[in-house]
Amino acid sequence: MTLSLQVAAWSVAGSLPFAVAIGWLLARHDFPGKALLDGIVHLPLVLPPVAVGYLLLLLFGRQGLIGVPLHDAFGITLAFTWQGAAIAAAVMAFPLFVRALRLSFEAIDRRIEVAARTLGAGPLDTFASVTLPLAAPGLLAGIVLAFARALGEFGATIAFAASIPGETRTLPLALYAVMQSPDNEEAAVRLMALSFAIAVAALLAAEGLSRRIARWLGT
Repeated sequence: MTLSLQVAAWSVAGSLPFAVAIGWLLARHDFPGKALLDGIVHLPLVLPPVAVGYLLLLLFGRQGLIGVPLHDAFGITLAFTWQGAAIAAAVMAFPLFVRALRLSFEAIDRRIEVAARTLGAGPLDTFASVTLPLAAPGLLAGIVLAFARALGEFGATIAFAASIPGETRTLPLALYAVMQSPDNEEAAVRLMALSFAIAVAALLAAEGLSRRIARWLGT
């Protein structure tokens, strides 16, 4: 369980700045290639997860396009490590993260931002003090969705990080492993119940935080 929470937490933390940037970009700007970018962001939703994992292996494996310079220059290996599992989980959860943020940014009244600019706030100040706080419910929803999706990730993880006990075997992989033996039904039920409990706890925590944020924003 600890490994699964670690992988999910790092996947959300690592993808957070990229999700905010792309969500804001898609919500606020029209530019050549916007539809293409939107399509690329949402590809993990329509591609088989194993195909995504194999693509990550081609890019970040020891013989991959990015993996070779990473290993040669910095000694970094991502494939078949828990860091690789976090990357796989982040990629699969990224579309949900971006979607939640994009909808939240689109719902903000732009006149509030214009008012802040007329009062002397710069673009970054306006974004940090006005836009991002107003998008907080969407940000929280995106974090919860991405975290839950990362906890349940299986296909891309097993293709890119494998199922190494103590290293990359997250909760879904452990559940799959015990299901392969007919004598492990009790262990499978325990892992399933644990997965269910973690998901429910995350949703309840998100609901509580969402209400607090809504009260703070005066909505």
